[in-house]
Amino acid sequence: MSDEFIEPLDDRVGEYKRAIESIVLVAHDPVPAELLAQLLEEPTVMVEQWCEELAASYVASGHGFQLIQIAGGWRYQTADDLTPYVERFLLHDQRARLSGAALETLAIVAYKQPISRGQIASIRGVDPDGVIRTLQARGYIDEIGRDDGPGQAILFGTTGTFLEKLGLASLDDLPPIAEFIPSAEVVEALETGLRVTPVIEVSTNAPAGQMPDQINEP
Repeated sequence: MSDEFIEPLDDRVGEYKRAIESIVLVAHDPVPAELLAQLLEEPTVMVEQWCEELAASYVASGHGFQLIQIAGGWRYQTADDLTPYVERFLLHDQRARLSGAALETLAIVAYKQPISRGQIASIRGVDPDGVIRTLQARGYIDEIGRDDGPGQAILFGTTGTFLEKLGLASLDDLPPIAEFIPSAEVVEALETGLRVTPVIEVSTNAPAGQMPDQINEP
């Protein structure tokens, strides 16, 4: 018989629940119970029970957030009865001009939709979460589906509000993206204009066999 001490499960439930809270808090999408079970190395049925107990405890305590099961996983969201306050917070500065990062992200979504958060990040090279939330709060983009691939990432697209603000009847009225990309001739002209060609000045008075003593580079 092994002398290794095994901590009773009851003593670890609190830690597991805290781990569930941490994972769901940082996750972009609902976290399936099966994935939580793998991370905790505990049975899925136990993880589901702990999630339900956490959800019930938040409701009983009257917190402003909830742990809910949606889209095959668990995620946090604000309490339904507090929606007016949350909307007021998100939309209080709706008339403010969009930042350059927001405009860039909106253009990516408009021309590449449907597109996932990860694809946007790949194009922009930075985490787009904050900008995506801003654009969703303004009503310019929204979730329009899920990817068929692994993870079933949320796909974003533009909304009717986006078309209305730009005065477009449909996405077909968007100007071709090629209009914003310089032609090959323009790129070549720019490269030629920016290219520095060294000018070598050779002294005519240098003795035979002596190397030129002056090289000018403008």
